[in-house]
Amino acid sequence: MSRKLTAILSMAVLAALWTSPVGACPFCSAVSQTFSEEMASMDVVAIAHLREAPPPIKHGAENSDPSAPLATTKFEIVKVLKGADILAGQKLIETVYFGEGAKGETFLVMGVDPPKLMWSSPLKLTPAAETYIPQLFTLPKEGADRLAFFQEHLESNDEMLARDSYDEFAKAPYSDVQALKDRMKHDQLIAWVQDPDIPASRKRLYFTMLGVCGSKADLPLLEQMLRSEDRQVKAGLDAMIACYVTLGGAEALPLIEELYLGNKDAEYADTYAAIMAIRFHGTETDVVPQKRLVKSLRLMLDRAQLADLVIPDLARWEDWESMPKLVELFKIADEKSSWVRVPVINYLRACPLPEAKQYMAELEKIDPAAVRRANTFFPFLPSSGGDAKTPEAEKKTSAVEPDNGLIFPTNYVDKLALTGPSSEEKPSEAKPSEEKPTFPNLAYRIAVTLIAAVGLTLVVWSARR
Repeated sequence: MSRKLTAILSMAVLAALWTSPVGACPFCSAVSQTFSEEMASMDVVAIAHLREAPPPIKHGAENSDPSAPLATTKFEIVKVLKGADILAGQKLIETVYFGEGAKGETFLVMGVDPPKLMWSSPLKLTPAAETYIPQLFTLPKEGADRLAFFQEHLESNDEMLARDSYDEFAKAPYSDVQALKDRMKHDQLIAWVQDPDIPASRKRLYFTMLGVCGSKADLPLLEQMLRSEDRQVKAGLDAMIACYVTLGGAEALPLIEELYLGNKDAEYADTYAAIMAIRFHGTETDVVPQKRLVKSLRLMLDRAQLADLVIPDLARWEDWESMPKLVELFKIADEKSSWVRVPVINYLRACPLPEAKQYMAELEKIDPAAVRRANTFFPFLPSSGGDAKTPEAEKKTSAVEPDNGLIFPTNYVDKLALTGPSSEEKPSEAKPSEEKPTFPNLAYRIAVTLIAAVGLTLVVWSARR
């Protein structure tokens, strides 16, 4: 197997495996497992006090016997949150602990596999966390009442609680966030989105929440932020744009077109953020008619090097009027825009109009390799004029549902999965930071996963030869 083919298959494997679930915020990704999720997987959860200071950690020559058993530390259980029947009154436990601590300090301890429990590494708790953790067991499993609790801790002074609360929002259904509308703290959200010390990941959540509880009175501030040249001010730009359009409706789109979609001098990351926001509104809201959103995305077809970013959306929203323009882009593609060809072929394969089949035959004569790549990496797309599910029908069962674990891609690695690998890497593309890639819909995810499985097998087979 050639190195080139091995590299292509490796990229397919990477694209298939690097995914993240979607929850309340289409622009947010949970940082880690929540406390609630972790404790649900444990047999015993308890609050304990350190009975004695842990032994000092030996380094270098002092640690002369690596085979010696690890030293353990004693903890005294003071409150059992789960698994009281398993502990049966046991108050003292010993477990390995490598951290620091003073006698009497409070820890969260969790164990699995009774009767001989295996204890996880104890977690030191602040006074705030000592109050927070037990309350998690009293919350409803889902809904606005659950989120109302975590809203109070989103920017807690205890970073551990702030992170856990953010993750709870990031994993909650969007409908639960909407149901929280009347209890959201609008003025607090306004302060948070302007705070330069808050990371972009959290600002994305706050912009999403502001889109739920805000009003047109917030538009001047958002416009000022959108026009800013300060990257810190524009942190979380995709969610900021989505919020602006949510509150402003179709009348908000001309500014987005002026700054990002129709502006050939706009930075790639900013342009992509605008596309993400348009996708969000085209699939998860009815604030702006889809035809108006398509008009915005069509501006990208005048930017040949970035046109492939929106072609799948045009197909999904059945914009067959763009077909002649896309065929033209295929024909004039050069080494700087050759990657547009695979998505154009996939667009034509999805199109039910008879002209699509004619164009396919014409374009295959120009670049048969692009057609082969499209068929190889996306074997489940419908052929031109076929009777497969239309993008509009697929919309009802694919990534548009906010709680099904799928969302649109957020950087170039996923775009590889969307368009197929080409012989050239885009030299001028900047990769947006802090994004975790995901996939556009169920069909793509299944296709790429199957390809990845076959590819991984071939890569391993090649390596053994």
